[in-house]
Amino acid sequence: MIVNSAQDRPWSQYFCCLLTGNPEFVRTKPIAAKRVARAILRATDLCLSAPTKVARRIVDRGFASNYEYAVQTLSDVPYGKWRDYDPEDTIRFYALRLHEAGMIKSTPDRIIAEGADWRLLREVRRELG
Repeated sequence: MIVNSAQDRPWSQYFCCLLTGNPEFVRTKPIAAKRVARAILRATDLCLSAPTKVARRIVDRGFASNYEYAVQTLSDVPYGKWRDYDPEDTIRFYALRLHEAGMIKSTPDRIIAEGADWRLLREVRRELG
């Protein structure tokens, strides 16, 4: 392994994944969008609190073949960080890397200003504590 983004800095200080939603869907169906976000974050919490139970279910449903590897993977991923990390910082970090590499033309601030709306996430975070 060259880089472990779950453990190696600076990558480990940011989300590896973000949930995105079609702006039109989120605007016209805010309750459904909120339910999706809530379900994913509850599932994330379950992976943190009961990795052996989740690993058993993953194997039983055929998504993985080796129970021990599934438990190890679930134990290695920092699932609890969604409560601590700032998604805006994550977008800024990765957008800056992509901008520097010439892969995108927009600046991180422009991407955030034009494409990010944190209201739904803030509401779900408040609900889930």
